[in-house]
Amino acid sequence: MRVHIATDHAGMELSSHLITALTAKGFEMVDHGPAAYDAEDDYPSFCINAALAVVADQAAGVDALGIVLGGSGNGEQIAANKVKGVRAALAWNLDTAKLAREHNDANVVAVGGRQHSVEEATALIEAFLAEPFSNAERHVRRIGKIATYEATGEVVE
Repeated sequence: MRVHIATDHAGMELSSHLITALTAKGFEMVDHGPAAYDAEDDYPSFCINAALAVVADQAAGVDALGIVLGGSGNGEQIAANKVKGVRAALAWNLDTAKLAREHNDANVVAVGGRQHSVEEATALIEAFLAEPFSNAERHVRRIGKIATYEATGEVVE
């Protein structure tokens, strides 16, 4: 599986760790930056580029997911969710990481690097990457309604 990863300055240490750890587990890691520490960096471009790459890969039939990291993960999740076709979920425990995939078919996970130890954050991300979408009819239906709104602006009851 290809995994696109992006961060801000607050998640750089975690990002570096994840690239090494997940590569060792067989994931194809694609780093969308930043390339160097800058406490004044602007994370939206990094996260949006990672999210765009996930959507492009998935449209091309490539098995791909994304990871966006920051101090809290909130801004990074918001930025990623602005990309059409992205369902980015903020994971803060194992249940939210797994349910994001199982129920919501999230294709990007956001984690706050200042909210968890490296070990905890790694476990959250590994759980997200390992969990399949359930394909349960109710979840497919709900995701379809979100996609309809995203494409048309129409709210489906």
